Amino acid sequence: MTLEFLMASAIGILVAGGIYLSLRARTFQVVLGLTLFSYAVNLFLFASGRLIVGRPPIWSRSVSDYADPLPQALVLTAIVITFGMTAFVVVLSLRSFLETGSDQVDGDNTANHSDVAP
Repeated sequence: MTLEFLMASAIGILVAGGIYLSLRARTFQVVLGLTLFSYAVNLFLFASGRLIVGRPPIWSRSVSDYADPLPQALVLTAIVITFGMTAFVVVLSLRSFLETGSDQVDGDNTANHSDVAP
C-alpha cells in the first residue's frame, strides 16, 4: 500500500512541477518542465507493470515468477526519445535566443526589461 502511494505521489509532484514550469515565460523553465513531464511518464510506465520486488527481470526455466519486461522496455525507449526531444528543444531555444536576444516564450520581449522607455 505504501509503495503505490509513494509512486503515485511522486508522479503527481512531477506532473505538477512540469505544469508549473511549462507555463512559465522563459525557455529554460519550459525545457525543465518538459523534462519533469518525461520523468513522470517514465515512472508511470514503470509502475504500470506492477511494482514487484525480489523477482528476476529475465525469464529462465528454473524461475517460476519473473518481472514483466514490457514496462522496462517502454521506459528505456522513452528515455531515448526524451533525450532526443530535450536536445532538440534546447537547440531550438538557443537559436531563438540568439535571433531575438530574449528568452521569452510568449514573444513579449518588453515585459521585464527596465531599459525600454514607456
